[in-house]
Amino acid sequence: MIITVFPGQGAQTPGFLEPWLAVPGVRERLERYSADSGVDLIAAGTEWDADRIRDTQVAQPLIVAASLLSYAALLDATAMTPPTTPDGVAGHSVGEIAALVAAGVLSDDDGMRLVGIRGRAMADAAAAAQTGMSAIIGGDRDAVLARLDELELTPANHNGAGQIVAAGTLDALEALAASPVAGTRVIPLQVAGAFHTRFMAPAVDALRDAAARIEASDPTLTLWSNSDGAPVAAGRPALHLLVAQVASPVRWDLAMESFAAHEVTGIIELAPAGTLTGLAKRALRGVPTVAVKTPDDLAAAAALLTGEGA
Repeated sequence: MIITVFPGQGAQTPGFLEPWLAVPGVRERLERYSADSGVDLIAAGTEWDADRIRDTQVAQPLIVAASLLSYAALLDATAMTPPTTPDGVAGHSVGEIAALVAAGVLSDDDGMRLVGIRGRAMADAAAAAQTGMSAIIGGDRDAVLARLDELELTPANHNGAGQIVAAGTLDALEALAASPVAGTRVIPLQVAGAFHTRFMAPAVDALRDAAARIEASDPTLTLWSNSDGAPVAAGRPALHLLVAQVASPVRWDLAMESFAAHEVTGIIELAPAGTLTGLAKRALRGVPTVAVKTPDDLAAAAALLTGEGA
């Protein structure tokens, strides 16, 4: 079972879309996605600096657009008609929008319109309070969770492979950094707010209203949810879960456990890739992975997808 996964916010880097513009059809696709999302994605992905593309309302459409265009390029690279598709898909945080598109739940245009709304709504919610997020690497899981509870911080991302992301007020995050759990490293993340926590409740309302106007189809591939790592069989429930996850923890650890239970034999991460394959290498040892960072990586990904690289 070969699956494709789609990264979340923070995976973007300045200029990372530049090599993709040489792929036939990509510029036209990005122009369409820019109109859908309300962001100049070509400029954002080729010219804007790190601070500018860190802005939530820019970063989220930029990441999803990159994932979708690289996914389309991957299918084209299989050189088969119809193209070979993966057996399943999953996305981390905002990457779940790309996963729903890949699974046929949403059209790519609806996905890009939705991520534009999501990014703006989460940016507005983040501006309402002084909050942030920090990655906690290593340490005893129970001790980490107990410390977060003590500080009234939320374990917003359970990433597996010994990594939890804490979210909440800046004062509480500073207290965590000043007195971390034994055996851990606390790394402040360059994000605008406490995503996947109660602080994002206003964004849930905005996204729910937008989702209600979208036609959702049932997935044509196995689609794993961020909420509990389980596959979702119907399109409208998948869309409801996508809306709810804005203010709920991302359980990527459970998704990877589900990958193992379903005997996944290969993982391809779409652009801007690297984060999720890194987690998989530690949590799913022995499972081949390919990170599609540039078009040069498409051949290896296509070989894994078609079985030639097994």
